[in-house]
Amino acid sequence: MHDNTVDRTTDGTGQLCDLTFEQIRKNDFPDEKIPTLRQAVAEWRPWANTATDALKKIYLEFPQIYNDSIICSFLPEVIYKMRQTDQNAVTALTHRPWSLSHTGDGKPCYDTFWKQSMFVAMDILLDWSMHNILWYLCGISVFLLQKDFVSPDYLKKWSAKGIQVVGWTVNIFDEKSYYESHLGSSYITDSMLEDCASQF
Repeated sequence: MHDNTVDRTTDGTGQLCDLTFEQIRKNDFPDEKIPTLRQAVAEWRPWANTATDALKKIYLEFPQIYNDSIICSFLPEVIYKMRQTDQNAVTALTHRPWSLSHTGDGKPCYDTFWKQSMFVAMDILLDWSMHNILWYLCGISVFLLQKDFVSPDYLKKWSAKGIQVVGWTVNIFDEKSYYESHLGSSYITDSMLEDCASQF
């Protein structure tokens, strides 16, 4: 599940942590069954190849979308394979620092010190890899970064490499104004008019 609740993505309500798997699975999830972790892993393993093959076919059928589309993923493997499949597609890595050790609102994911520390160390390695190796190996044009980590210095660093930074998800008017007037940077939003809560 993407969110901490089932409210947005199903017709049910409630916090994930308060529901059993059977209760979650009873909710209506449009056109899909909510998988177990085992089912998700089994589906995901060949996904990079399947996704890139499907995208290549779409680009061949509709070549005009090369001008107005971008392929982005949190998974460097998907972006790397897409660039190997089609050098003309515009690609982006998506990243939220501390995503392995902390929830989107900044709370630690694990109660035990050793486990939390291990995932913090993995986050440091992932962040370093994203910024120093993976972006280059994947051949990206854009880096999609969670909005709270974008700064003028950060934009300047990536601009020197020829990479555009796009913040996500900027849903509040004041944040949009900051991105437009102070940062002069593009952003992704869920709402063009009214403020709405950010989804991490």
